[in-house]
Amino acid sequence: MKLLVVGHGYLGQAITHEFREHGWQVAATSLSGNDDTLACDVANMNDVTKLPNADFIVHCAASGRGGAEAYQRVFVDGCQNLTRQFRGVPLLFTSSTSVYAQTDGSVVTENNLAIPDRETGALLLEAERITLTAGGIVTRLAGIYGPQRSVILKKFLSGDAVMEEDGRRFLNQIHRDDAARAIFHLATSRPLPHGEIYNLCDSSPLTQLECYQKLAEIFSLPLPPSGPRDPNRKRGWTHKQVSNEKLRATGWAPHFPSFTAAAKAVSRSL
Repeated sequence: MKLLVVGHGYLGQAITHEFREHGWQVAATSLSGNDDTLACDVANMNDVTKLPNADFIVHCAASGRGGAEAYQRVFVDGCQNLTRQFRGVPLLFTSSTSVYAQTDGSVVTENNLAIPDRETGALLLEAERITLTAGGIVTRLAGIYGPQRSVILKKFLSGDAVMEEDGRRFLNQIHRDDAARAIFHLATSRPLPHGEIYNLCDSSPLTQLECYQKLAEIFSLPLPPSGPRDPNRKRGWTHKQVSNEKLRATGWAPHFPSFTAAAKAVSRSL
């Protein structure tokens, strides 16, 4: 079986590793290309036409911290080009739980309305629509952390963390390797779940207060001070508990059911 991975950053590299571990041939792309990847601007149809055939495609390219213009090119134009060039080949698009703008602390499933309050979120929804119309799969990922990467943990350990107000806001997270395993699981499910959306997060959303209390216990450090909420967060200021029940019902389960379950191991790599 052949996999095409569009975008070979933090998550893409883990996806490549996961599929190769199961015997798949993997071709991966990056914007600039290097010894391990093919150069491809997914927003450029001429580049996309040069990509090799595949049995399954994962679009997990990043926006490069860009705004609406980057989201349009990488996600909307990218999904449009891939579905046009590879008609009939299943495409999995990695979207974001930031499309849910709920602020009431409620449990959010795939059946809840996704009405993002930012233009970038609306562009993600358009990329999702293109993918689903073509019979593809959408995964809405929570905040990714893992080896060498966790903003929350790094700030806590350095003493730079600030708890927003009373710490009631929920944090929704997913370990990078659990995300890669989930994507492999969906790619190899039979029948393939065409046209489906799955929330990809761990099983234990934690409030900031709960998270910091547990980290304080694990690392024998004090709780961070309280401060005002940050309305300018990249993913928007939301307060919700994202449910992974639909994905778990397919037979997948995270190895790390909560962020704090992985904290000790991740801390050794930061």
